[in-house]
Amino acid sequence: MDSGISQAIPLTSDEELLAESAVHSAIPEDLFKLSELDVLYEARNAALWTFMNPEGRPSFTPPMLHDFERWQELIPTAFGEEKIPLRYLILGSRARDVFCFGGDLALFEQLIRNRDREGLVNYGHRCCAILDRNIRSLDIPMLTIGLVQGAALGGGFEALLSFDFIVAERTATFGLPEIMFGLFPGMGAHALLYRKLGSARAEQIILSNETYTAEQMYELGLVHELAEPGDGINACKQFIKKSERRHSGLVGARRAMKHSWNLKLSELNTITEMWADTALELGEKDLKVMNRLVAAQGRLVERIAAA
Repeated sequence: MDSGISQAIPLTSDEELLAESAVHSAIPEDLFKLSELDVLYEARNAALWTFMNPEGRPSFTPPMLHDFERWQELIPTAFGEEKIPLRYLILGSRARDVFCFGGDLALFEQLIRNRDREGLVNYGHRCCAILDRNIRSLDIPMLTIGLVQGAALGGGFEALLSFDFIVAERTATFGLPEIMFGLFPGMGAHALLYRKLGSARAEQIILSNETYTAEQMYELGLVHELAEPGDGINACKQFIKKSERRHSGLVGARRAMKHSWNLKLSELNTITEMWADTALELGEKDLKVMNRLVAAQGRLVERIAAA
């Protein structure tokens, strides 16, 4: 496959993969008809490739969350032991130069202004449930891979922490900007960074408002494979190829590691409720900063699309 493949068209053989998918009548047709997730099954590697394809700003809007919930509901009905083989689950993005900007800041501002704690908590709990299911690999003996070809900020970074492995192009960036408007990441960053890096390093990343390069994340052990710009999909395929012989050992090792974390959904939910309470304490100045960030991200997407 051409190493210079466009990020906007992640796989050059979409038609081939769709035809391959159609052979497996046990795969629910709805899995390939999600509004904001493009899903392709590659039988050769028993890999399910999924690419976020959002309408508008690439963030976890309610429609995107709905698609992820449906995605996680449909996959176990067709794939797994004694079903269609699934050894690798890959998540990337079709949004050029952006993996995900994270939470729906425009929605957060609206809920905060309306003093809608229930709305904030409900949003957070939905995110935590998706994160928890991904940490458990949907109870399928497979490896999950996050493919990052752009900016992974806020909840986008948090989501990646739930994957077994992260493959990132060298131009990818990572960060948790919530502290700049008086908030903190409330859907997994504390629990997962603490377990992966220790409390001091986790706190530094959460409170610094620093943007980290893929190389820095690799040095910390959060990114597992680095790829040259535009070569992320090839790097992902190479990672799958070299992992194939030791697949069962890698799956077992990841399960053992997650067992040692002792991370329960209740812990994630409690933190997101703290996040909601903190959000309701934000003042007008903080909300204006949040609004400016939304606008800046929107302008960035427009510039990338026009380039």
